[in-house]
Amino acid sequence: MTEPSTTRTGTGPAPAPAPDRRRPVVAALMLGMGLAAIDGTIVSTAVPQIVGDLGGLSVFSWLFSGYLLAVTVTLPVYGKLSDTFGRKPVLVAGVVLFLVGSLLCAAAWDMASLIAFRVVQGLGGGALQGTVQTIAADLYPLKERPKIQAKLSSVWAASAVAGPAAGGLLAGYADWRWIFLINLPVGLVALWLICRYLVEPGRARAGVRAGSRKTEPRARVRIDWAGALCVFATGALLLTALVQGGVAWPWLSAPSLGLLGGAAALGAVTVAVERRAAEPIIPGWVWRRRTIAAVNLALGALGLLMVAPTVFLPTYAQSVLGLGPIAAGFVLSVMTLSWPVSAALSNRVYTRIGFRLTAILGMSGALLVLLAFPLLPFPGEPWQPALLMLLLGAALGLFQLPLIVGVQSTVPYEERGTTTASVLFCRQVGQSVGAAVFGAVANGVLAARLGGDGDLDALARSLDSPESLPPATTDTLRRAVDAAVDYVFVGAAGAAALALLALLTLAPRRFPVLGEGTGRED
Repeated sequence: MTEPSTTRTGTGPAPAPAPDRRRPVVAALMLGMGLAAIDGTIVSTAVPQIVGDLGGLSVFSWLFSGYLLAVTVTLPVYGKLSDTFGRKPVLVAGVVLFLVGSLLCAAAWDMASLIAFRVVQGLGGGALQGTVQTIAADLYPLKERPKIQAKLSSVWAASAVAGPAAGGLLAGYADWRWIFLINLPVGLVALWLICRYLVEPGRARAGVRAGSRKTEPRARVRIDWAGALCVFATGALLLTALVQGGVAWPWLSAPSLGLLGGAAALGAVTVAVERRAAEPIIPGWVWRRRTIAAVNLALGALGLLMVAPTVFLPTYAQSVLGLGPIAAGFVLSVMTLSWPVSAALSNRVYTRIGFRLTAILGMSGALLVLLAFPLLPFPGEPWQPALLMLLLGAALGLFQLPLIVGVQSTVPYEERGTTTASVLFCRQVGQSVGAAVFGAVANGVLAARLGGDGDLDALARSLDSPESLPPATTDTLRRAVDAAVDYVFVGAAGAAALALLALLTLAPRRFPVLGEGTGRED
């Protein structure tokens, strides 16, 4: 729908480049998104070969944690830098850093060096994730954004699901180092396309008044390095506590309490530093504007609930339903079929009823699906959870894309990178919190059902060979896993309710979308 006026002012987006120049840029964005997504999961199935070659079994989990931590804590920094210096230099630097990290990972000589180089990869991956989403919004006007965002969602979902299979094939039939070497040709093609075809439109910069051709003396760009360091350190401590708590050490142990306390103290320091900075990395308006704050909280809840299907459903499919790894992956992958289709069609909904109501509709459907999971019969048939995942993907496609497109459309060009990064940062933190919370829930249920300490991963491994266990024991263990995953999905439904609460209480009924030459759209 179109309204005649806007409630906010700003420079607005600059004209999009010609379609013939957009196609190679979109190809580069899809390649970059695929690289960032697949490297989050491709290492998982190659761990036995990596450990057998380099050792370091006790710390191998940092291959995943280090990458995730680096991606997450750098998102706000890259968002601000892309608004200050432009998207292209940040994206080029991110791709180069990612490729350097990949080459170093392939040359790693022990587990410590491999973990360090995975962090370098993650530093580049943070630039890829945030900047790709921002450029996609720059390239297309509001009505066309669902198409490009749906393409990126498809690439992300397909890459994340294909990652473990690709890692296993390369480790089993070639060498685990090829997991990182295959990034080089793909990344170089993306880099060439970006350098050749991405031309950023004119932007309002310091010293140029919006709406005026008169250029005043340009002020020197000041980078909030103190704020960037504080954000990085706070995020590093918090994510380390969440990722390693209950795994490397107990939750109530000195390391966990020390890390959480340190994160809280550094968080207070970060707020003080950012309030005094001339150009803060995380500006206060990110949380003062109701629309952005509501979307941040809602996407954080999305990251929280997504842990249930992506982390616990494969375990359920293998341990309870008795499926193999490939079939278990299919039960989850059907969600990646309906999600992008629903997202691509979401513009037909939000142009009629608005961004907020469309997202509420999608999350309400997701809430019902998550609550339906514990009602599945035991042991049930594989098509039953697969059908629920198909419905969940359709519901979440209606939820996530309208919020991302909507919030990007409420800010001018020079604030879009920071806004996009804040949304992705909250989603990533939500995933880390969800992994910690739901892992504790699952293990607690197992401990209550079986006695002693619960460990879902260990129990799942023991059910990989059910013929070695007495039938009664196998049935008891499977019922325990079924109950643990049921509780996780109930917790995910609680996260869905939190997302709805954020939208109902904080988000305005109509997003204050800036006009793109045709007035305001919502």
